[in-house]
Amino acid sequence: MTLLHHGSYTRIERIDLSLSKSGKDFGKGFYLNPDYEQAMLWAKSRVKTYETGEATVTSYEFNLEQAISDGVKVKIFDDYTEEWADFVVANRRNSSDNPTHSYDIVIGPIADDNVGRQIQLYMQGYWTIEQLVEKIRYNGNKSIQYYFATEKGLEYLKKVNECE
Repeated sequence: MTLLHHGSYTRIERIDLSLSKSGKDFGKGFYLNPDYEQAMLWAKSRVKTYETGEATVTSYEFNLEQAISDGVKVKIFDDYTEEWADFVVANRRNSSDNPTHSYDIVIGPIADDNVGRQIQLYMQGYWTIEQLVEKIRYNGNKSIQYYFATEKGLEYLKKVNECE
């Protein structure tokens, strides 16, 4: 079991994928992080951005091995790679509700939040894919995120608690 955390400006009573926003690293879905402190920082930034609510972290247990053995479609990026960068570019450029992939769960590094300009420079041919990989690392360090795209994937999350 892995303990994962979701930071928000509101309590998560039930995960509702329809509330998710498109144009994110792995697409429209529910994102969690194994680092509680990072989830709390995200929660505080959401409170500041939306000027409402209170920083709340909701924690979940996740059994990756069980999900895989049950046939859930899982994609794992072990590091910042060209394949990862192409995947992030495709998802960040997708503003529709239609996913760019068929995975239920994706696990991999977080891209820097200023990725929009970097992707634009890559798409315009100013940077190679290798340069893009280096430019969109999250704070120069590897930080992992867990993304759940479907109800099938969400079945493997068990809510543990909420902390403020």
